[in-house]
Amino acid sequence: MTLAPKAFLTSIFEAAVAAADPERTIRDHLPERPKGRTIVIGAGKGAAQMAAAFEKVWDGPIEGLVVTRYGYGAPTKRIEVIEAAHPVPDKAGLEAGQRLLRQVEGLGEYDLVVALVCGGGSALLPAPAGSLTLDDEIAVNEALLASGAPISVMNAIRKHVSAIKGGRLAAAAHPARVVSLIVSDIPGDNPALVASGPTVPDAASRADALKAIEAYGIELPERVIAHLNSPEADAPRPDDKRFARNEVKLIASAAVSLEAASAEAKRQGIEAVILSDSIEGEAREVGSVHAAIAREIATRNRPFQKPVLLLSGGETTVTLRAKGKGGRNTEFLLSFALGIDGFDGIHALAADTDGIDGSEDNAGAFCDGETVRRMRAAGVDARALLTANNAWTAFDAVDDLFVPGPTGTNVNDLRAILVR
Repeated sequence: MTLAPKAFLTSIFEAAVAAADPERTIRDHLPERPKGRTIVIGAGKGAAQMAAAFEKVWDGPIEGLVVTRYGYGAPTKRIEVIEAAHPVPDKAGLEAGQRLLRQVEGLGEYDLVVALVCGGGSALLPAPAGSLTLDDEIAVNEALLASGAPISVMNAIRKHVSAIKGGRLAAAAHPARVVSLIVSDIPGDNPALVASGPTVPDAASRADALKAIEAYGIELPERVIAHLNSPEADAPRPDDKRFARNEVKLIASAAVSLEAASAEAKRQGIEAVILSDSIEGEAREVGSVHAAIAREIATRNRPFQKPVLLLSGGETTVTLRAKGKGGRNTEFLLSFALGIDGFDGIHALAADTDGIDGSEDNAGAFCDGETVRRMRAAGVDARALLTANNAWTAFDAVDDLFVPGPTGTNVNDLRAILVR
């Protein structure tokens, strides 16, 4: 290894993101040209880049629109890009959802709908079902983000209060054929969970949603609970005949990106181990476990021999106890930093591959065995800020935030831990 630790870890992140590059992955998964029209729709934090890439590689006429987060747009010529709020929905997202539904109305069996879907689409496509309002859907979204529930639980609830999620957008396009090109940010890569599956139904029922609300103690408006108790909330099932001709293609995932990150480490002379591409759980607890593994390697040279790079992906959760700044990656890393405090030769990067972690403009942060000491010297109590869900402030105080900007893709979190 010739690079300094931060530069090395940055190169690992860049290799992981490059493996999910939209232009390359879309080119490898293009559907056949239809006899009729080709309509492109999409949603997610990388949807604009996916649309731009599709325009480059598609040999034929196209039209359509996609919605992405504010500031995540990309220049396109034939596919309109709409920007809306994330992680809390807004009126721009509501309008975008309505326009997407109108875009696929009145299509015939010889028409093709290409759905470009990636992480972030749940918040970007608010479409309150029945008599629910945008405020109701915002309340649901905020409650889910604060609950600590895994993504499968969030999806079971979201899709039953939406007029567009849970396969409803694909159902609206019937009898046109729908081909979904999906960049997965979901542990386990279930395409029905990405962006709450606007074009891909799953089997979770509204009864499952109600059980999850009770199990996780999620407080929702009375109107939402009343809706979930009514047949109006029922979502299409995977065996619905309207989906028979549709196709789902997973074009990028955490597993592929982690393999690319591992290959880059080995190219630079560092052995790499992929712990898992689907880690879930409370971010601070996952951070403590990763720290214990790193300490074991540093002190006892087991279960892996140093030097080694530990890699993991997936999506942790944060149960909000206070209104601090940050996201799951900085929360993970602050817990990790506390766990390796004083240990020499351990360096780590935790970052979201879409370029944004939580509420601020950073993807994540760096740390090493001296990070907590540097925080103390800067007048920062790392443990207190972790308790307050304020990890961003801790890393900002020591200039260890990682800010690559929007990447144009999203295959969830990347955790890279170097033990020298």
